[in-house]
Amino acid sequence: MSRTYVGMPAFPRAAAVSAGDTTLRANLRTATHTIRAKRAEAVAELDDWDRLRAAGAAVKDRTLRHLDHYLLQLEENVTRAGGTVHWAADAAEANRIVTGLVQATGESEVVKVKSMVTQEIGLNDALERAGIRAYETDLAELIVQLGDDLPSHILVPAIHRGRSEIRDIFREHMADWGRPAPEGLTDRPADLAEAARLHLREKFLRAKVAVSGANFMVAETGTLVVVESEGNGRMCLTLPDTLISVVGIEKTVPTWRDLEIYLQLLPRSSTAERMNPYTSTWTGTTADDGPRAFHLVLLDNGRTDTLADQVGRQALRCIRCSACLNVCPVYERAGGHAYGSPYPGPIGAILTPQLRGLTSPLEESLPFASSLCGACYEVCPVAIDIPDVLVHLRERVVQGGETTIRGTRTVIKPAKGHTMERAMMRTTGWVLDHPAALRRGQRLAARARRALPRRLPGPGRAWSDTRDLPEVPPESFRDWWERTRGGDA
Repeated sequence: MSRTYVGMPAFPRAAAVSAGDTTLRANLRTATHTIRAKRAEAVAELDDWDRLRAAGAAVKDRTLRHLDHYLLQLEENVTRAGGTVHWAADAAEANRIVTGLVQATGESEVVKVKSMVTQEIGLNDALERAGIRAYETDLAELIVQLGDDLPSHILVPAIHRGRSEIRDIFREHMADWGRPAPEGLTDRPADLAEAARLHLREKFLRAKVAVSGANFMVAETGTLVVVESEGNGRMCLTLPDTLISVVGIEKTVPTWRDLEIYLQLLPRSSTAERMNPYTSTWTGTTADDGPRAFHLVLLDNGRTDTLADQVGRQALRCIRCSACLNVCPVYERAGGHAYGSPYPGPIGAILTPQLRGLTSPLEESLPFASSLCGACYEVCPVAIDIPDVLVHLRERVVQGGETTIRGTRTVIKPAKGHTMERAMMRTTGWVLDHPAALRRGQRLAARARRALPRRLPGPGRAWSDTRDLPEVPPESFRDWWERTRGGDA
């Protein structure tokens, strides 16, 4: 059984451990800064990037407003093209469906295209419990699988691993999963890639069943789309006899014309390429070409609940480019595992609590895993206002109240540890609403500034132990303005 995210601690505890790993921080800093710089160059080539970004957001919003219509259209066209559509309300149902479909073929192994949604539902573990072995074929996912590890990045799941670590993983574990690593394997990227290619080739040629996700689903034709950079997806999508695709319902786009927008936005935002090296599309089944059986599993798993939140629903625009991770100062220091979810970084901080519900300390902590600097919003190719959603979710955590989780009305209790914060925010709000009280407080602080402590007492000590309190000026801005300008500021 592989490692899972289940039972992982709240973000502050996990981040405290990972932030102390100097090797991890160095790997993340190098990788994210490199990807960030290349992305900026690729985006700067397009004069109409802002208009493309606005169009991408508008199409997603329109689709989400009418998602019921487009999903039925998608189902109709997939079925007409020879595919079979299955509906899964949650992870357990999706796993049962996929496991049953594989068992019906009589096969005991599957090859997989990199898929965030199958990580989300824990499909590999579900298949393993049924005696079915799933082989990851994306290079980074292969590294994670062989190392009994967990993905830590949307685009580069093994971003936390260095070349020497990867070499050692290949040497020690490749033989357990198939063809062993070549003798004398070095940590040269070309040698590591060749070892992976030889290891995977026999799996591609032997596999009768493949499992994929999809980047997009085109409702008007029932077409699914996968974009990737290595060619492993093309092998999985064409060689096996049976193809099973598990896709979140939010991946729907109405038309091919709409798809064109995202095929410009996604590669530049994710890999800094003008277009993806491999863009695979398939519509049902075709005689003598590709899989003979195609199954599409449409997954909800909290997406309908998310759609009901007028602020939080914009998270469903996400096209999984990972640009927000690469500019986030919190992710760069804490790493992806600290988020306790296949969706790390800023997008994970708003998506995971909505898909799972605010049901544990982990989900409650994620909206606070941000400095609210706004860099994630600036680079998002579909203009998701992540800081706005973070603040919205923080309010839900602190205030508690009724919400809907998996279709059930549930009461969220105010999170423990937020009582003091809530009282401070209410006090601050009152002071800011009463200018006279604010002015008196500022003048009192200015007069007593030399006697003020350098560290906060009581519960505030944890905050000031790692920060310096700002120096109180001798007079407030209002008093300075009145003294130098002769009127109220």
